[in-house]
Amino acid sequence: MIKVYGIKNCNTMKKTFDLLESEEIDYVFEDYKKTKPSEEFLNHVIEKIGLSSVVNKKGTTYRKLNEEDKLQLEEVNTAIPLLIQYSSMIKRPILKSAVGEFIVGYEEDQIRKLK
Repeated sequence: MIKVYGIKNCNTMKKTFDLLESEEIDYVFEDYKKTKPSEEFLNHVIEKIGLSSVVNKKGTTYRKLNEEDKLQLEEVNTAIPLLIQYSSMIKRPILKSAVGEFIVGYEEDQIRKLK
């Protein structure tokens, strides 16, 4: 079963859900707004795909941060507390395959291969 992480009311997430359903791919969804991502989860994802692949620097939340907070997002140990606090700054979606591989963002071809 695929795990999908993100925020339900995001347009990219809606496209992802539509694709998963049209391809009949079973998934479980974890909404960051209902359950903040854990430090362990973020450490694991960052370890697998890198910090720069996790932090969404194009979104409104990032742009509203002060320069000091933006600098903290450059190092894993200082970025994780900020990503937990501002979970909408995590790129969406993050999909975890049944074998533990991660896909970040709406990568249609990669998502289709999860069948």
